[in-house]
Amino acid sequence: MSEIKESIEQGSYYHIYNRGNNRCDVFFDADSYYYFLKLYDKYITPIADTFAWCLLKNHFHILVYIKLNHEINPDKLEFSTVEKPKVISASRQFSHLFNAYTQGINKKFNRTGSLFESTFERKKITSDAYLQKVIFYIHNNPVHHGFTKNINLYPWSSYETIISNKPTKLKREDVIQFYQNKDNFIEYHNSEQNLQEINTFIIE
Repeated sequence: MSEIKESIEQGSYYHIYNRGNNRCDVFFDADSYYYFLKLYDKYITPIADTFAWCLLKNHFHILVYIKLNHEINPDKLEFSTVEKPKVISASRQFSHLFNAYTQGINKKFNRTGSLFESTFERKKITSDAYLQKVIFYIHNNPVHHGFTKNINLYPWSSYETIISNKPTKLKREDVIQFYQNKDNFIEYHNSEQNLQEINTFIIE
């Protein structure tokens, strides 16, 4: 029997994450990463603000703020049915994203079946300290899993975007403010942090 996940509440921050079915890869080449991000912008940007993200070969992590109804422009909402939904559901939008990505990958690589493991995981962020540690964990994930020795060198995360000045839809200034300023953000990310509070969603 599948586990029932808690509903996603508007006006709250969430750490969204999942991995490949049976721990298989979900990103197969550079185009796969770009394709996922393109679909993410299509389905998720209208209903959520993004604060941090990281894509790895067999899993991903995303930190979002789920918008309130008055913050959502329904004309920009993308969904998978012909008829507009009566209720805007963040969970459903994420499902649209993962289903669309799976269909595209299955078609391109001539594969069938599930790509991701069951229903995606979500953890509500309950404090500023929790938020700081989640952002740190997301950006340090490639180091944690041995993909790189330096977070600056990993191309599929939001870290470089946050410390740069290039145009972005990411909530860069808000993220920096969580750490007071950019120097503190960089110092925090290059220091060892106690992740005991968030170890329930560390994906090995």
